[in-house]
Amino acid sequence: MSDYPHLLAPLDLGFTTLTNRVLMGSMHTGLEDKAGDFDKLAAYFAERARGGVGLIVTGGIAPSIRGWLKPFSGRLSMPWHVARHKKISGAVHAEGGKVCVQILHAGRYAYHPLSVAPSKIKSPITPFTPSALSARGVESTIDDFVNSARLAQDAGYDGVEIMGSEGYLINQFLVERTNQRQDDWGGSAEKRRRFPLEIVRRTRAAVGPNFIIIYRVSMLDLVEKGQSWDEVVALAKAVEAAGATLINTGIGWHEARVPTIVTSVPRGAFTWVTHKMRNEVRIPLITTNRINMPDVAEAILARGEADMVSMARPLLADPHWVNKARAGKAASINTCIACNQACLDHVFENKRASCMVNPRACFETELVIAPAQQKKRVAVIGAGPAGLACATTLAERGHSVVLYDQAGEIGGQFNMAKRIPGKEEFFETLRYFRTRIAETGVDLRLNSKVETATLQQGGYDEVIFATGVTPRRPSIAGLDHRKVVSYYDVLTRNKPVGQRVALIGAGGIGFDMAEFLTQAHPSPTTDIRRWSAEWGVDMQYAERGALAKPAPEAAEREVWLLQRTPGKPGDKLNKTTGWVHRAALKAKKVTMLSGVTYERIDDAGLHIRIGDKHELLPIDTVVLCAGQESNRADFDAALAAGLKAHVIGGADVAAELDAKRAIAQGTRLAATI
Repeated sequence: MSDYPHLLAPLDLGFTTLTNRVLMGSMHTGLEDKAGDFDKLAAYFAERARGGVGLIVTGGIAPSIRGWLKPFSGRLSMPWHVARHKKISGAVHAEGGKVCVQILHAGRYAYHPLSVAPSKIKSPITPFTPSALSARGVESTIDDFVNSARLAQDAGYDGVEIMGSEGYLINQFLVERTNQRQDDWGGSAEKRRRFPLEIVRRTRAAVGPNFIIIYRVSMLDLVEKGQSWDEVVALAKAVEAAGATLINTGIGWHEARVPTIVTSVPRGAFTWVTHKMRNEVRIPLITTNRINMPDVAEAILARGEADMVSMARPLLADPHWVNKARAGKAASINTCIACNQACLDHVFENKRASCMVNPRACFETELVIAPAQQKKRVAVIGAGPAGLACATTLAERGHSVVLYDQAGEIGGQFNMAKRIPGKEEFFETLRYFRTRIAETGVDLRLNSKVETATLQQGGYDEVIFATGVTPRRPSIAGLDHRKVVSYYDVLTRNKPVGQRVALIGAGGIGFDMAEFLTQAHPSPTTDIRRWSAEWGVDMQYAERGALAKPAPEAAEREVWLLQRTPGKPGDKLNKTTGWVHRAALKAKKVTMLSGVTYERIDDAGLHIRIGDKHELLPIDTVVLCAGQESNRADFDAALAAGLKAHVIGGADVAAELDAKRAIAQGTRLAATI
């Protein structure tokens, strides 16, 4: 008997059957944009098909040049594009999987001057003002979608997903916010719906009955002047009547003020809206967003909230997610922690997507973990992210690995990160590595301070130092005052913190500490209703776009977040998550100051200067979050002793704590030894 009977049940679509209820949701990787990368893209999808996914949807592919997300991005509009796409369908089918291509027209979200939209209204997140489509242009755009679907069929795909959500072109037609037309394609809600319905209807006529058409409905626009619930229902019913096979749930426009996918969003935070739709249509519904483990997915399906679950990033993190669930090995799943650091942040930087916890994602043909030709005895010093990734990869390849750490548990800096409200998913990464240590046979030795002489006597062929960092102590008068603690003291030693707190340093650690000190424990990230109230998501759907007035809970403390450098605090945070952290702290009334000179700390508080203005902050506690320094002394000693030594992670580079770099560096080194 399976632990997940609903999740692993087949889904009969009439003309074809899906092997389970897991959809690999669309996600852009950057490999779609060059014909020369399609072999890599095919290998990426093939591994997910081999891992047991019921149905795969590719990243968004434009149906025309005007529909490009950016110049020369992925497109399926000409007959000569078919050959490259056959590589994907062929690779997936060879592994027994099914795959659809997502047809996405960017509309006003395009990063190029040829962009078009229902009306000439600029997006707040792109630099170009779109041209308004003429009536003839609307018809031509519908033809582009249909042509792309025909070519997808020629390329051997099992179907298409028509991207009707997230604020892209089709979604733009549906709301007055972006559609101010007064012709046959705008004005009334019925006329605004005509554009997507003609696309679905004409696509079905073109591809015939035995071809999957997924339509992605924006069930929650989460923007002002978005769709009403009645309009969303009318659209879904009409899409079903027009010939869709499945309806997928889309959540939020990219310009929405509500976060929808970051780690602080509760798991399954939006499945309620898919459930609300289930009584309105007969075709299967797919729910989505922050579903990352089999027990979460199984519970959603068992409650009848949807017929399938969509996951994109969790299958970046672990391509064998489904097979592990089927085998009863959920503890072996490398869980997506929704950090966005290597996936969406890379895409926004025009870099190839990957995954913080799985650096092989999208590098399957380049980062190959093969059995070692020569088995070695290797010591890894430090069981933080870099050391854990390196040690377990080495052991997977067949090396004999001893992993030392002077702490009583694995994890290093992750043991602090997991305590931050909204970062509870780090518990999952540590569970994964504990399981990996056991599965690969790593000899784990905790509470072990290793000396160079011990390493010399241990007969190690190679020694890898992943000894991490120590908090940096800035030069400030009064730094030894009883009011002063470091972030390490607070998060690992539970040092008490007063009601009025100054944080020195406004990088990632400073922002994390501000959230730790202002958020209630447990935080709203574990409670969908509390979180929805905090951010203003109307779960009753009484308002357009399901937007309500945010009602943040009162802050636990009064906090000042300070930085020496000028400019906006948090400017260097990751692009897709930084705005969420800034908004969360603003809601907690955290005072953020930049260009600060720290003069002294005394019984009265923290004395600072900004420009020519002197100020006293009457604080109870100063928390130092002013960076880190590498722990390299043991590595240097090992080199001096003639050991073959390597250094990785924070011990190598102690800039802003960067688990993405640490895990990738550890994995890549292990793949070469």
